[in-house]
Amino acid sequence: MFVAIFMIGLQMVSPGGPPAPAATVPQAAAGTPPDISNMTPIEAADRLFTRVMQSISAGDSAVAQQFMPMAIAAYQRARPLNLDGLFHLSMLNRTAMNLEAALDQALEIIEQDPNHLLGLAAAAEAAIELGEDDEAEIHYRRIAEIYDEEVERPLEEYDAHRAIVVALKQDAERFLAGR
Repeated sequence: MFVAIFMIGLQMVSPGGPPAPAATVPQAAAGTPPDISNMTPIEAADRLFTRVMQSISAGDSAVAQQFMPMAIAAYQRARPLNLDGLFHLSMLNRTAMNLEAALDQALEIIEQDPNHLLGLAAAAEAAIELGEDDEAEIHYRRIAEIYDEEVERPLEEYDAHRAIVVALKQDAERFLAGR
């Protein structure tokens, strides 16, 4: 499920849907950092996030490992983060197996917006990986309770991560059925 979320998330990273074709988006050579010198801190963080997710999707763990610390540090420098930035940081930390940090960032989202589907999902997934199934159950129950109404909110991050948002209700129901 973890890999599926990342693959779906990768497709939905940029607002407006999947990334543009390679012919229109210059790509850095493998192992070469993207040029972030003329970007805002959040643009640089998002670019590094995309680089890590693309590397994971391509099965290139060496490049993902190379850029992971830079991406995490970039999001830390870009604080304060919006909810989408916190979601990205949580995903990065979960991928890096910084599970406590991933859960903390997910809880930051929920603290700001208790019904935020991506925050609830990130908290549930981090809790599962930490072996805290009771906490995961709390978050998945909340998703199941509010999903139909919440999914209709016009949030940019819901559009950017539409495939993840669409799968959340089934993920929650599947987890809760096993409890």
